[in-house]
Amino acid sequence: MNDSEVTRSTLYIVATPIGNLQDITRRALAILSSVDVIAAEDTRTTKVLLDHYGIVKPLVSYYSYNEQRRIPQLIERLLGGVSVAVVTDAGTPGISDPAVAIVRAAIEAGITVIPAPGPAAFVAALVVSGLATDRFVFEGFLPVKKGRRTRMQVLREEERTIVFYESPHRVQKTLRELREHLGNRRVAVARELTKKFEEVVRGRLDDVIEKITAKGPRGEYVLVVEGNRGDTDEM
Repeated sequence: MNDSEVTRSTLYIVATPIGNLQDITRRALAILSSVDVIAAEDTRTTKVLLDHYGIVKPLVSYYSYNEQRRIPQLIERLLGGVSVAVVTDAGTPGISDPAVAIVRAAIEAGITVIPAPGPAAFVAALVVSGLATDRFVFEGFLPVKKGRRTRMQVLREEERTIVFYESPHRVQKTLRELREHLGNRRVAVARELTKKFEEVVRGRLDDVIEKITAKGPRGEYVLVVEGNRGDTDEM
């Protein structure tokens, strides 16, 4: 791809590595090298990636706390002929992050939106979990307080493999609650995927909770939980 292949007034949704900086497509690098501006969830994190590949482009911050102010600015620039790439800290923008809001705004404004697909942490965790991948549901982050218990009770009946994101300071609590509401299901807990200390802990929830508690939580987690198979001994 050369500069002429990045079109004016176009919003590019560009996936970036979830850890290992080599996990980026040639097309993503070409787009990042060619757009007029890059809107990043964390400009410091994105600058590390850009510096690694020798890319120098204007960066603007775009994250959950400034999206309402930033979206009109970016839409105005797009309508004026500027090309914009949106990136998240890691993975595919729009998956449990604020990129979905600017995509909606761009569509409403008649702006072309083009994806440059690539890594997503939940897909990486799912395919190494050892659990069923033919049918699954991605739940993102569970509610922190309101609706949390209700959501877990609903998911108890879900037959598809269930995938969650979780932070290190809540992962032990979430695993215990999943055990309480879903029973002693098979689970895979992945952390630091594609990084130096990548780890996947697999087994029944009772065993996995014990292992995670003994090691202590570190890094961001993806939880992959077996769907309801109708077992009578899950509890």
